[in-house]
Amino acid sequence: MSDPQRPTDAELEILTVLWNRGPSTVREVHEVIAVRRPAQYTTVLKLMQIMAEKRLVRRDEKQRAHVYEAARPREWTQRQLAERAFGGSAAELMMGALAAHKASKKELAEIRRLLDRAEEAK
Repeated sequence: MSDPQRPTDAELEILTVLWNRGPSTVREVHEVIAVRRPAQYTTVLKLMQIMAEKRLVRRDEKQRAHVYEAARPREWTQRQLAERAFGGSAAELMMGALAAHKASKKELAEIRRLLDRAEEAK
């Protein structure tokens, strides 16, 4: 069975809600998204149905309100997106991320710690 398709930005927003909340109904996901921006319930529902077809989420149909959960962990999806966007180059990934977002001192310290750990592993 092939890997799920790459999620769109809207699908990533839904996946982020599911990763943070855990298994959730469409209504619960919609409520989280609606706090951040205007969103129609029916749009969120349709997106989640499409995501189930794309195997980005799993749907538990045992209860009246279907419960959805992310099919893959956040880290797997991040690796897939980075691989496709940056061709597997860790340097390109880091430069792109740092150019797009000003890192805090705490974030930079965490990046240094991860780099040190990666270097020790070689």
